[in-house]
Amino acid sequence: MAFRFEYVLVLFLLCAGCKMETPKPNQTQQYIGVIKKEVAPDKRVAVFNITSDKEVENYILRGETDQTKGLEALLDSLTSNNIPFIDSVSVLPSTKLGKKNRAFITISVANLRSQPKHSAELATQATLGTPVKLLKQDGDWYYVQTPDNYLSWVDAGALFICNEMDVKNWQEADKIIYTKTYGHSYLGPDKEEIVSDMVAGNILTVLKYAAEFYIVQFPDGRQGYVDHKEAEKLDSWLDNLDSSPKALVNTSKKLMGVPYLWGGTSTKGMDCSGFTKTIYFMNGMIIPRDASQQVHTGKAIDDAGSFEKLEAGDLLFFGRKATDSTLEKVVHVGMWIGNNEFIHASDMVRVSSVDKEAKNYDEYNVNRYLRTKRVRNQKEDKGLVDIQDSFSFNSLN
Repeated sequence: MAFRFEYVLVLFLLCAGCKMETPKPNQTQQYIGVIKKEVAPDKRVAVFNITSDKEVENYILRGETDQTKGLEALLDSLTSNNIPFIDSVSVLPSTKLGKKNRAFITISVANLRSQPKHSAELATQATLGTPVKLLKQDGDWYYVQTPDNYLSWVDAGALFICNEMDVKNWQEADKIIYTKTYGHSYLGPDKEEIVSDMVAGNILTVLKYAAEFYIVQFPDGRQGYVDHKEAEKLDSWLDNLDSSPKALVNTSKKLMGVPYLWGGTSTKGMDCSGFTKTIYFMNGMIIPRDASQQVHTGKAIDDAGSFEKLEAGDLLFFGRKATDSTLEKVVHVGMWIGNNEFIHASDMVRVSSVDKEAKNYDEYNVNRYLRTKRVRNQKEDKGLVDIQDSFSFNSLN
């Protein structure tokens, strides 16, 4: 016992005589944080996942980003401040994809997930003919960016992966847009055999114009017949787009009764922001995916709850008001249709009223009303994309 006591005492005295050094803070973290806040404040639409670890004399930068200018700014900052580093950050799109880093959705509605597996949360959807940008691959899954810049995973079975020639051919081809809420394309004019189901907003290239049908081709090469009554030539549809309040209301009413689906943006099922997104898509504008993103676009109209200045087509946002200790949280969105009513996806697409005397008075949402924004005709807003740009891949460059 005496030996052990003396041994411990010696160690204690030796340690007490040592000068304890305080670990130096990681000098790179502040630079990473500042630049990430600038170029990728919303992880739903931009990737800037960079970490730093000190190894010997250098900081090792690891991770990935699709913000090349942000990465360049980070490296310049570290260099100018004489901070030694080794750059091991992967830039997206991944070089492993080669030249095939574009794709088209090739099924009526593709489910895009938060993780590369079918059991993951449904993040959003993309419809047939939607052009997407490929960022990386994980097995049979691809990390993609949609025309509204939303990032998510989709399985390879929903994609036709392209090279630049495929993109050019698609851009130059005649196309149709499916305008009926739900239907089918068929193997022949007798409509006896189905090629695929179809939903509003599906885009297909045209091989031939027949008397009663468009003979079309899917991105993956399948061919089918689509009834003239259920679709329009894309060029004509684009030329005649109407984003007037009346047109927006008419589009919204065609979706009455569509079931609520978290992450849904199609007529098979949609959540609240997927509903408003679909309305505007079918009238020529791509708006952000989520309600918490949509609220940052457009022109402010009302935040007092008087509803007197609202026009049909305006977006109403609901949620939790800010307090001294909590931030505002936007959790729901609907569209004003006039007569003290708004239409929204809640359980199903339905119409509610802000009038206390109305049978469809929505006390719950009125009590959590935050503000109204107008996105119609706000073409200078960078958060809003003209639908023609998405068809030319301009929004994905």
